Amino acid sequence: QVQLVESGGGLVQAGGSLRLSCAASGSFFSAYIMGWYRQGPGKQRELVASITSGGSTNYADSVKGRFTISRDNRNKRVYLQMNSLKPEDTAVYYCRQGTGNYWGQGTQVTVSS
Repeated sequence: QVQLVESGGGLVQAGGSLRLSCAASGSFFSAYIMGWYRQGPGKQRELVASITSGGSTNYADSVKGRFTISRDNRNKRVYLQMNSLKPEDTAVYYCRQGTGNYWGQGTQVTVSS
């Protein structure tokens, strides 16, 4: 059974940085595409960044150049380094494995102006 646990969220001032981590359990982690999503207040959940099993990455236009996704297959973790944070980045950030219904519980990121 897949379990995903996010950590690393918090309150930060605009321009600051945070590093989110997602720890996964279950088999075949390295074979799955992994993604970070976010849902801001009153907004729909959106894809922030994804990384394939081969390490290819994809980013939402709004975070390109500021966020970096990476993965550690040995330790079954995926990371999201967030730099130059903006108030509009405030959201609950979720980790997702594959394209099915495997989500973490989310971690809150709040960016103050």
